[in-house]
Amino acid sequence: MFLAEIGVSGSQVSALFAIDNKPGCLMKELASLLLLQNSAITGLISRMEESGLIVREPCSNDGRASRLYLSARGKTVVKKAYPLLAAMNVQLKDGFSAAEIDVVARFLNHAITVKFEKETAK
Repeated sequence: MFLAEIGVSGSQVSALFAIDNKPGCLMKELASLLLLQNSAITGLISRMEESGLIVREPCSNDGRASRLYLSARGKTVVKKAYPLLAAMNVQLKDGFSAAEIDVVARFLNHAITVKFEKETAK
């Protein structure tokens, strides 16, 4: 959906949303937020930087690390992506009661928590 509408993949949109919510985050923080391995986040960030979605700036505390920020293009994509996400959520919830949505949300949050605990235990 995102790729067809705004020319950016769903994984890139997820990363943009995370960086928008936490400007200046480190790559390892973004990897943790998105539940991705370091190798996966490195490739994702490289592709996003090459396409002008984000900007990396050196971290003042760690010379090996970079802080991530949205570029002007990244900010534009985020503005276009939020309404698409809202529309997608409406479609996904269609036909379900609020109680049913609560159960699904609780299940998904539990699944994410279990995966996160397994990943961080490694």
